[in-house]
Amino acid sequence: MTTKLPSDLEIARQAQLWPLADVAQRAGLPAESLIPYGRHAAKVDLDVLEGEPQRPPAKMIVVTAVTPTPLGEGKTTTAVGLAQGMAHIGQQAMLTLRQPSMGPTFGVKGGAAGGGYSQIVPMEMLNLHLTGDFHAVTAAHNLLAAMLDAHLFHGNALGLDPDNISWRRVLDINDRALRNVVIGLGPKEDGVTRQTGFDITAASEIMVILSLCSSLADLRTRLGRIVVGFTYGGEPVTAEQLGAAGAMTAILRDAIQPNLMQTLEHTPALIHAGPFGNIATGNSSVLADLVASRFSDYVITEAGFGADMGAERFFNVKCRVSGLIPAAAVLVVTVRALKAHSGRHRVAPGKALPAEMLEENPDDVRAGADNLRKHIEIVRGFGVSPVVAINVFPTDHESELEAVREIAEAAGARVARSTHVVHGGAGAAELARAVVAACEESSEFRPTYALDDSLASKLEKVATQVYGADSIELSAQAKKDLKRFEELGYGRLPVVIAKTHLSISSDPKLRGAPTGWTLPVREVRAAVGAGYVYAICGDMRTMPGLGATPAAQQIDLDEHGEIQGLF
Repeated sequence: MTTKLPSDLEIARQAQLWPLADVAQRAGLPAESLIPYGRHAAKVDLDVLEGEPQRPPAKMIVVTAVTPTPLGEGKTTTAVGLAQGMAHIGQQAMLTLRQPSMGPTFGVKGGAAGGGYSQIVPMEMLNLHLTGDFHAVTAAHNLLAAMLDAHLFHGNALGLDPDNISWRRVLDINDRALRNVVIGLGPKEDGVTRQTGFDITAASEIMVILSLCSSLADLRTRLGRIVVGFTYGGEPVTAEQLGAAGAMTAILRDAIQPNLMQTLEHTPALIHAGPFGNIATGNSSVLADLVASRFSDYVITEAGFGADMGAERFFNVKCRVSGLIPAAAVLVVTVRALKAHSGRHRVAPGKALPAEMLEENPDDVRAGADNLRKHIEIVRGFGVSPVVAINVFPTDHESELEAVREIAEAAGARVARSTHVVHGGAGAAELARAVVAACEESSEFRPTYALDDSLASKLEKVATQVYGADSIELSAQAKKDLKRFEELGYGRLPVVIAKTHLSISSDPKLRGAPTGWTLPVREVRAAVGAGYVYAICGDMRTMPGLGATPAAQQIDLDEHGEIQGLF
């Protein structure tokens, strides 16, 4: 009989947290590098990156997953559990993770600190705006929007075309009513009337810049390069031209520093930045990785969604910026995910799993195995050793778990079960040993494309070599966009493909590992400050909406002033 676990919030509240100075000491971080934010979080001064490293750089491990079901497969929880598991086998590890967005926290997720006995704590602080980095991004982004509209109002000396402005506003709350708005209504002194909209803060280009910059000077340069729109003559207009980049940098001066927290077992964790996983890179910050690589033997980070999404961008974009070479990739899989990819069950966010999905049926697991095989292939395509982590649920059956092991081993991957949610680091010790062994393998990291390739070639290589598409189909608008960006000097930038996360293909309805399909590229945009060009290959929502019963309805304070309702 399965024993019911306490809620994540109850487990987190029972934890005996270490003073952060002790967590830093465990990590080898000098105490003077900490800038406390309350009792249980601190900024890490970037001065720790100066001078020659005192040890060899850490081995970099990225945690990714199969194509996720709407319920998620537990990447964050597995990353936390693995870091704790490293300590159980005598290895020193540090986590680098994205900060949760409050939009999804109040929407569907209800929290994103991990789960069970593999969490970042205090989970309330992590889930509810931490040290204010998201608010700083929001303020910097909206300052640029305000200065843009002020420029239009005061004569538009740069000749910005009001119908060709791409810079919208942002807010860290799910609010569908703000997706499309008209501003400047009212008398003339209220501004130029034009149509625009809001995105969620995690979708801001400034959030990506925060995650990819390597120093305060680099942040300043990247902010200045942001393209907000184009002139009537088709020339780009930047934040630097609007005179906004300096003030934006001032707002982000503290936000650029990673945040030190701890797991339930006192493993140090650097929480920093939180870019979207479909239209952006979906990875935590380069700076957090660089700090962690100086003070640990293993750096464990997480990439958004499946290996076709966040991991591809980790390899092709983030690793190019950080210069850190991945030693292994952990591919999280669950029995329920493979059953979902069999096409025999329907899984919906916010709803319980179908009863028949919980019945013992290893044939359903095998029927969905193509998705796992494809993700193993994707990781191997980058020259990186995959370790399949079976995130074990109490409802799983032994025959189903063995079916997953057989599938992974037949595909040439290491595989380990992990019960970190129930048993914490001890439950991830088997996984930790498998990861250490994978890191010892000789490998030759290889990105999908060279930066000298044309933008169209880069898109096609990702589509065919990573996703498994036959080819790409560029719309007339996409061809025009690519030609213009090449002419503007953006041709050597890496690429990001904005597509659904619910399928390896561009069609969210296609399960498994689809073949015989073409990737349609509708339009192409440039995130010049962040340093990439991105292709739109579907209807991407950059401002989520709240459901009929959002998680926010459960969040409140009790009679003692303690937060309740997070999970």
